[in-house]
Amino acid sequence: MRPIIVIPTRLASTRLPRKALLDINGLTMIERVIHRALAADLGPVILASGDREIIKAVSHIKAVNCVLTDPELPSGSDRVWAALERCDPERYYDVVINLQGDLPFINPSHLGLVLKPLEKEEVSIGTLVAPITDPEEARMASVVKVACSFSGESAIARALYFSRQSIPWGDGPLWHHVGLYAWRREALGHFVSLPPSHLEQREKLEQLRALEDGMVIGCCSIEEAPIGVDVEEDLIMARARVS
Repeated sequence: MRPIIVIPTRLASTRLPRKALLDINGLTMIERVIHRALAADLGPVILASGDREIIKAVSHIKAVNCVLTDPELPSGSDRVWAALERCDPERYYDVVINLQGDLPFINPSHLGLVLKPLEKEEVSIGTLVAPITDPEEARMASVVKVACSFSGESAIARALYFSRQSIPWGDGPLWHHVGLYAWRREALGHFVSLPPSHLEQREKLEQLRALEDGMVIGCCSIEEAPIGVDVEEDLIMARARVS
């Protein structure tokens, strides 16, 4: 595999406006994400944004390639694809890691781990899950859950469904979906060519488009989900972590 990391980001966040440029004890959130991506040392790192202000704010980080994308693109996946096609028209890189711009404390080693599911030929997309241990977390709509089952000695489980509800029913582990993806390049190209699917629109979860189209998403487990900064309470927790 020849991976490349693309970080899509924007200022127009509805629940936490301008969150990419919010300060977390001396560094903006997007700077922290970029430093984690570079520390993974897996391949080139691209920042994809439709906002010139974000690109200007990180221009001092010379190791990252900043790409101004069309601000009207509908999703982060579309921004990733547009930046990838512009930066690598020869298509040398065959796997793209989509790292969300609101994961300032992602473990760099997890960017390598998300590639593991792609070792299985039938898997189009790799992602990460972490066990849910808090009943309150299981009830939170902001925490995306995935129905998957790790059986035997296999370290990879196939994602059967994603939901904001607690799934599956009954006794057994619940899994928190971590918004980090490793795409086969051709799979991402196909994905962005598809219209939004019915379940995607109902659950407000983009990855359901891939499942409805028949793509295989493989999950690899980590011990604990990283802090994602999505609302004001998350920002307070993030600042406390590095105080």
